[in-house]
Amino acid sequence: MRILFLGDVVGISGCSKILNNLKAEIEKRNINFVIVNGENSDDTGVGLTKEICNDFYSCGVNVITTGNHVWDQKDIMSFIEKENRLLRPHNLFELSPGKGFEIYEASNNLKIGVLNLMGNVFMKKCDDVFEVSRKFLKTHQLKEHYDLLVVDFHGEITSEKNAIGHFFDGKATLVVGTHTHIPTNDARVLENGTAYQTDAGMCGDYNSVIGMNKENSINRFLKENSSKHFPAKGEATLSGVIVDCDVKTGLAKNIESYIFGAQLKNTL
Repeated sequence: MRILFLGDVVGISGCSKILNNLKAEIEKRNINFVIVNGENSDDTGVGLTKEICNDFYSCGVNVITTGNHVWDQKDIMSFIEKENRLLRPHNLFELSPGKGFEIYEASNNLKIGVLNLMGNVFMKKCDDVFEVSRKFLKTHQLKEHYDLLVVDFHGEITSEKNAIGHFFDGKATLVVGTHTHIPTNDARVLENGTAYQTDAGMCGDYNSVIGMNKENSINRFLKENSSKHFPAKGEATLSGVIVDCDVKTGLAKNIESYIFGAQLKNTL
């Protein structure tokens, strides 16, 4: 069983790269299940829409996770109520539309749980992620409620992501960070069998400032002649991880960084 997780999709560049390449990559890499963080995929670089979600589903994406920009395109609020393949962070306040956890059936009849969490440090206010995670693990167990569990931790700082990785070690198949848009070089299987990478990176144009137009971003730092952030539109690179799963234990056999595209060194 192989799971492909792709980091934050940014703008038209990232969407186009997925739509034009994902089906072929799924076949080439023998992928069984695909999760994509889509919270920056709108052409403005923030939020996502029903149309984008349906485009992702049509090219092989099974589940879309999000983060702090989930509500930036307002029509998504009504769509997420009806679409269980689209998740928002589980530790958003209780009255938030949609859900942050769901169990999905893969093509091989395996049950895959996907949990979307958001960090508390330097992020929009949400419930304590460690308390929410502790409550979750009291009622959801690997190989009892699902065969595999993937956790997308949408957070700003590496220490918080590291801590969540170890907190779920042995209780999840994969814990992977999103949000910072830069892939980290620390893919590994933790000591109790959970695959981990601090940040999956982004699916977008890396000739940019985390996916945004670099000249405009520099001018914003200089406080000179700038506008609102907008995405770079060069050729994108897809970044994420591929995990080989042990379906007997629900843990990971192996994890490898996945990079496919123009600006970063391709892996796998």
